[in-house]
Amino acid sequence: MFYQQLIEATLSDKQYLFSSPLIKDALGGNVELNSYISFLEQAFHHVSHTVPLLMACGARLPARLEWLRGAMAEYIEEEYGHQEWILNDIKACGGDAEAVRRGKPALATELMVSTMYDRINRKNPVAMLGMIFVLEGTSIELATLAANTLQKSLNLPAKAFNYLSSHGSLDLEHMKFYEKLVNRLDNEEDRNCVIDTAKVVYYLYAQMFRTLPVSGERYALAG
Repeated sequence: MFYQQLIEATLSDKQYLFSSPLIKDALGGNVELNSYISFLEQAFHHVSHTVPLLMACGARLPARLEWLRGAMAEYIEEEYGHQEWILNDIKACGGDAEAVRRGKPALATELMVSTMYDRINRKNPVAMLGMIFVLEGTSIELATLAANTLQKSLNLPAKAFNYLSSHGSLDLEHMKFYEKLVNRLDNEEDRNCVIDTAKVVYYLYAQMFRTLPVSGERYALAG
């Protein structure tokens, strides 16, 4: 099955992401509030593009992949408005959500988003499946665990972790749906595009995490 091939082909790329200092600190409960808010800020800037990217993918898919266009419509319905969850979490942490809304993403975040628009519009819209694989797969393994660990270490209310807590369990169901989708891909060019895009997104997502402050570092919210 192609899904298993995708996992195996991107294993080293996944390990590179998971070796990011902030991810390791988060799982160990060694993250300061400043770092968590910084993560939420960058999450807002890429999650706010999820639905537009899904729409761009659906619009450019060829007729032979009509079944995938329907799947993109389902994803859009599921993902719509999630960036507002992130802003609510920032408010619950005492951060300035409106400053984040008006601000600009870090370069690594901007590159990840712009790369996806380029791949969908210039190369192959199936590239969107590469990004979904990385982001939802990462959420399943890290989000809920990190949320529980951070809530205890930062002594924050549960309402400050809606984005992380919901995506861990939510994306578990999404990934079952995703596995069925990618296993239907029978075109080698499409499959190679998904693998290559997943590798690129793993790298760029890791760079995003590496721009975030670790314990003892300051970070100013974009204004």
